[in-house]
Parts: sequence; structure tokens; C-alpha cells
Amino acid sequence: MKFINMGTFIMVVLIGSLFSIGRSQENQSSNVKLAGDPYVYTEWESFTVESTHGALINDHIFCLEGDENQLWIGTEGGLVLYEDGKWKSWTEENGLPWRVISGITKSPKTGDLWLAMLGYGIARFSAGRFDHFDQMNSGLLNDVVYGVATEGDNVWAATTAGISCFNTVTGLWDIYDEKNAPMEEVWSYNVDARDGKVYVAVWGGGILEWDVATRIWKDYVDPDREMEIDLYRDDGLIHIITTSASYIDHVLWASTYFGLSRYDGRNWRGYMEIDSGLPSDFINLAVGRSGTSCYVSTDKGLAVLVDYDTDTWVTYKRDSESDEIWTAHVMVGNNTIMTIPTNLTLPNHFVICSEFTGNDLWIGTGHGLARGSGRGYWDGLQKTQVK
Repeated sequence: MKFINMGTFIMVVLIGSLFSIGRSQENQSSNVKLAGDPYVYTEWESFTVESTHGALINDHIFCLEGDENQLWIGTEGGLVLYEDGKWKSWTEENGLPWRVISGITKSPKTGDLWLAMLGYGIARFSAGRFDHFDQMNSGLLNDVVYGVATEGDNVWAATTAGISCFNTVTGLWDIYDEKNAPMEEVWSYNVDARDGKVYVAVWGGGILEWDVATRIWKDYVDPDREMEIDLYRDDGLIHIITTSASYIDHVLWASTYFGLSRYDGRNWRGYMEIDSGLPSDFINLAVGRSGTSCYVSTDKGLAVLVDYDTDTWVTYKRDSESDEIWTAHVMVGNNTIMTIPTNLTLPNHFVICSEFTGNDLWIGTGHGLARGSGRGYWDGLQKTQVK
């Protein structure tokens, strides 16, 4: 979840309305056709505090971390594990340092779970024990931590005062802020690490890239420097107010409050509601499933870019605030080809996060959690059957 005060929110909304002026509306065309069939999640199971009889300890879902068999859930009221259809939770009463979990990552090297805690630093959960790190006992720059990621022996924390890096072997900390990194702002929202790269989303400062081998920072900002409009399409990062970075298959996906960006190391591609399958430009999180597919959590539903090459999307949302059932919209660009009913009934379509356990898709919202069954799942597009 990305927290801003009401004044900032109003400013963002006003700027966003102006920002869309810079992109021309593409015409709807009945001649647009699918290059193949995307997989659509139609079978869902929803979970709330009420439906789980309190096993899901809080309905406000901030973050998810999954693998084949486990889903770790960070909520406003504590940490939850869902495994083999069973729930287990941790609160302050049984050792959790703080109840508001804003980020989770699991170290592939040690299996330790690292938690970002909003206003209380970070914690390591290992062998049933929590170890707490804050400004008073460590090199953490600030106790307000939004995101955490592991890279080798290092744990990276995105804080409101910059970035802290903890080496779990040496016990040493490195800190990065405007004094030793190319940061136009220090308020860091999200961090991701993979394949020798670390990417940090900085609110008002674009994306920072750390090269592990060279130990050199590089920054990506909006080249046209315009806050109100996207002056030149695909010239770089779509906006400097970034909320997340996801790096996979040597492709960077970056979310902003004004749309989505993709960067393959040479070329940028920007997406906005006006010319894509995004139901909104206000994005909380983008999770790359591959270099050609990305899952985008917005304030008006979940958008999935299924296939980059053909610009094929599946967007899951409630078509109106009064609708109880979410609908899947299969789209090419901003052209809706078909709508497919689902049984998803979450009462809130403010999607904060998404994650995968095997082929199943999970989404966390401001009021509940849901799992989409990935039975028969396929990547990208299947060739449309000709009848």
C-alpha cells in the first residue's frame, strides 16, 4: 500500500487528469482481433476475516510472498501464512515486533523471511524467532519501511529516508541517500533484486538501478521532465512518481501513479488507461511474470498484460461500484474484444498487490484476499482454434 495524505492525493488526481492530455485517444475498432487465446482466471475463492472466521486476521492486505506451496500475507493486523488449505498467524502477542507488515521477501539462500514494517523497521523470521532491526540498533535509515528484498547475503530495505543494505554474513550496513546516490528524492517505496541488479522505486525520483558487480548506481527518470503530460511517448520512464519495480528475464517493469513502463535495456514502452488495458493509471504494484507479461494492481482492478508483442490484456474489475461480481475483459490495446464472467466477489477492487503460488493467482485488496485457480494455465497466447 502506498500512503499519501489527502492534500497529496488531490494533487495527484488533478495532475493525473492533465497528464492524460498528452496521450491521444486511440479509436475503438471492430477489426481488431486476437492473435491467440489468453488464459483467463474465471474460478476464484475469496477470503475475508468473516469468511475465514478470523483465520485471516485482517482484511487490509498490504503484501504477498508466494512459492509453489506457501503464501505469506502481510496485513494491517499481522503476518499470516496460508499453506495446504490451513491458516497460521503471528501478531505482537506471539513475538511479531509490529502488526503492520508492508513488505515481505523470502531469501532463496537461507529460507529466512524478511518483513518490512510500517513505522517499526524490519524483522527477520527464522526458525520461529523474530529478530528486530530499527534505527536504534542497526544501520536502518528510517523505521518507516515500505519494501524489502534479498540479493545474495544482502537485505535491501526501502525507507522514507533512503535505502539501507544489510549484509547478513558480515553484519555490516550500507546506506544510500541523496549524498551518495543519484536520488532526486529519498522517499523509497519498493525494491526488487535479481540477476545481479537491484531496482528501487523512489517516490518523485524515478527508478534507481544498482549493479552488484560494479557497485555503481544508475537512475531512470522521465526524460521530458513534464509532471502534467507524457510529452513524448516511449522516450523513457513514463513518470517520476514511481511505486514499484519488478525485474525479470532482463526486463524492468515500473509502476507509477500515472501508468506503467517497460524497459528491456534498450527500448522503453509506456502504457496508460487511455491506450491500453489498464483500468486506471493509479498503480500500486506491478509484478512481472516474465519479460512479456506483467500483473498490474490498480485502484480500479487488476490488469494483466498477457502478451507484450501483441498488446493483449486481460483486465479484472467490477464494472460499476454496485456490481457484486468482477468481470474479465479481454483486450488488444484499449479495444475490448470480449468480456468473460467470473465468480470473483471481493467487495473492494482497490487492488494493492498480487502474487503466484504455482499457477494460481492471488490478489490482495483493501478489503480481502482472493485466489484465482490456475487449473490448465498456459503462458502467453494459445493459437485460436479455427472452426
